[in-house]
Amino acid sequence: MTQKRNIVVKIGSALLANQDLLTPRYGFLQRLLEDIAQLRAEGSNVILCSSGSVALGLRIIGETPESAGVSDKQAAAACGMPLLLNAYKQVGHEFGFEIAQVLLTLGDFEDHRRFLNTRNTVHRLLESNVVPIVNENDTITTEEIRVGDNDRLAAKVAQMVGADDFVILTGVDGLYDRNPDDPEAQFVPEVEDVGMYMDATKGKSTLGTGGMGTKLQAANMAQEAGVTTWIAQGEVDRPVSNVLDGTRRATKILPHPNPLSGWDSWIANRLQMAGSIVISDTTAAALSGDRPIRREDIISMTGDFTRGDVLHIYDSKGIERARGLSDFTSEELRVLISNPDTQAEKLLGYRTKGEVIRSANLVMLDNRHLLWDAPEEIVGGEIGRSATA
Repeated sequence: MTQKRNIVVKIGSALLANQDLLTPRYGFLQRLLEDIAQLRAEGSNVILCSSGSVALGLRIIGETPESAGVSDKQAAAACGMPLLLNAYKQVGHEFGFEIAQVLLTLGDFEDHRRFLNTRNTVHRLLESNVVPIVNENDTITTEEIRVGDNDRLAAKVAQMVGADDFVILTGVDGLYDRNPDDPEAQFVPEVEDVGMYMDATKGKSTLGTGGMGTKLQAANMAQEAGVTTWIAQGEVDRPVSNVLDGTRRATKILPHPNPLSGWDSWIANRLQMAGSIVISDTTAAALSGDRPIRREDIISMTGDFTRGDVLHIYDSKGIERARGLSDFTSEELRVLISNPDTQAEKLLGYRTKGEVIRSANLVMLDNRHLLWDAPEEIVGGEIGRSATA
């Protein structure tokens, strides 16, 4: 990758699709791509993470945002994606640049090899002076295997390309300390700890799949990778550049002063939980990035996962403490935990130290990450029974 400034821009469905007619909003696209052309002329790389394909396809299949089910949305995405890309291509040609479509699924982010392959593709497009337009492949994904919102998808792209800035364009001018409809709501110009504002972010738009809560989750992921996030109104002239140069109001979410390495950031910033383990109080008290987690440290586990999946690690109170890469499948780990007095080699049939998560593959969450709620199996009391057994 060249040393250009890397900017990832996420555009919400409501900006791209007319809410009543469900047709492309060419006026917005004109303003957006004119601005991007100027940023590129000034030496920046720009990657777009674009919603809109489902919204644009609903009219074609005779559905509305309220009536559409999962299969309807998959069909709508198949119909809407050509419309969306054609609109981008037509307007992009006015400003002399080419676009490319990059369709991704959850596995492209959660599997490290596929993550790197995707990064290489995006880098190659940028080297060729092509603007990548990234979207989730809604045509083939189901509720169980989808990212679910383009805010967090875009944050993973920002992490992937080592972005300097991550701009989320939406229908409001930034974050408020409570619902913006409240007359006493106060605008928040700058944020260090997004966790302070999560309770004020309930609700989502009609056309989109995420609200302000997912934007803060995405911003937290970007923070850990050293990326500055901006949340801003998109319905203006120069919607990206006048945020970055400070000429209009937007919420700036500061990057962490000591960002994680690329490897640790990939481990810590998850889009979906593959599995989880509960560790003993003794292990939790001594937990650090300098010691592995062994089978004797584990009280219980949940989920079906494969070797190389990332596990969420909880203490006996159900508080998430760390995340780490599993050296065993869920089937192997169940066998190891169920037979604590039998050598791991005899149980599994191959040589192993019995380290479930190596220290090099363990990331402490501390106070810098938004924590995930423990799975229901843990909350339901299994921890307490196991811990005292």
